Amino acid sequence: MALYITQKPLYGDVDNGAIPVGQQVVFSVEDAFQVQNRYNVKYVAEVHIGTNPINLSVGTQLVASFKTTPNNAGVGIFDLQSILEGYVSSDNLGSTSGNGSTYKGVTYTNSKSHPIHLIDKYARTNNSVKYFAIQFTVEGSTTPTSSVQQLGDAVNSAQYIMFNGVLQYDNYLTQTGADYGYNLKKNLLYTAKSTSAAKFLSNAPTTLYANVNDYGTLSFLNFLPTSTDRIKQINLVYYKNDGTTSSENVTQNYTNGGATNLDNIFTQLLYFGAFPGNLQNWSSTFQGLVALGKIKGGYYTVQAQNDADELQQLYTINVNCPNSKGYESIRLTWLNQWGVWDYYTFTMKSTKSVTTNRTTYTQMSGTWNDSTYRINGFQGGKKNFRVNSTERITVNTDFVTEADAVWFEELINSQEVYVLNGYETETAPYNTMTNKYVEPILITSSNYIRKTIANDKLIQYTFEMERNKTQKTQTS
Repeated sequence: MALYITQKPLYGDVDNGAIPVGQQVVFSVEDAFQVQNRYNVKYVAEVHIGTNPINLSVGTQLVASFKTTPNNAGVGIFDLQSILEGYVSSDNLGSTSGNGSTYKGVTYTNSKSHPIHLIDKYARTNNSVKYFAIQFTVEGSTTPTSSVQQLGDAVNSAQYIMFNGVLQYDNYLTQTGADYGYNLKKNLLYTAKSTSAAKFLSNAPTTLYANVNDYGTLSFLNFLPTSTDRIKQINLVYYKNDGTTSSENVTQNYTNGGATNLDNIFTQLLYFGAFPGNLQNWSSTFQGLVALGKIKGGYYTVQAQNDADELQQLYTINVNCPNSKGYESIRLTWLNQWGVWDYYTFTMKSTKSVTTNRTTYTQMSGTWNDSTYRINGFQGGKKNFRVNSTERITVNTDFVTEADAVWFEELINSQEVYVLNGYETETAPYNTMTNKYVEPILITSSNYIRKTIANDKLIQYTFEMERNKTQKTQTS
């Protein structure tokens, strides 16, 4: 008998989609002859990861090698989640791949960088998607005293595509024989050639709310589940507050920051600047609606269309009217289950408080290192050597739906949460935006109750957070 793979992920290989890396990624291999007839036998898994298609015949993409002894069934089982998830991460900045993403028409460069949330039209992924493949071998010795060597031929897995998503306990797995996995296409996360309208990479409701200057993106998998599947354009229809409509289509191509062909792994997850701030960056149509005040209190729809002209899930973005009570709006963005970004604007009452931690010392009064002794009023007594201040913020939602209540669980559990500031009129070269728009925070609320209309009638939430950067002061 030869070495062969007895279990593998059901999805994620070539022409079969992509695999969320935040789950058990299990491979099992078996070579009964070597286990029964050789000594010191171990199964070896060499993990190859890269942004280019994997070539297992060379070692340029080899990142790790793992060994395990056969279990009681003579099989070697590898769970590769811990190594794979270390090679994908969130996209926080615009894209340099291809033609590059733009902000107000200026292409991303190291000296003119911009956050991913601020992009004009499309942006490719930087870190969220990778290829991986595994080469399995058996090692051991032919006699009890001989040296360890490779026994038999290697066997290679298929090439897989992984992305920075995670699975939850209630994401049901499909099993076929020994193989199992999460069917993304069945669960409507592909935005290409689905039998029914497919969603963007978000668990958000399809009805969203934003202020007229709010930024944000909607993300989708591209060239998946097969390399010929592609989003051709995003259709925008503006429903103005005077009852009239206008529309425009945003072609997904190289010029606009996307991809016409499957150039590389960076084209397989794309971001679209879908919110009002992004549209103000570049759309003269939308800029005109804002200038005339025709979009506040109105709404617009966002809908993807693939190369087969199939329309995907329709999303509605309602543009908030100014709050009559003068509350300051706070917009949060957080890393969601699928490794991309969700957004919510808190328009109701918010409060800010500052907690201060002081380090003090006692200063001697008078001058002791001068020709005469003098008493100065500013010297002496207890003084602050260092003052560290932390700002805390409490925000409140308006009345929300049960779908929002489920969605907010991701906000509480997300490891990356930021305050996202809104659109401002600027002049080129727009090189002060890195710390101007995105402010890191920590959600400090530790208890979350999923509310329902049956239990709670009207649903409203309060979240507490703090800025995770200490305010600086001078050192005495």
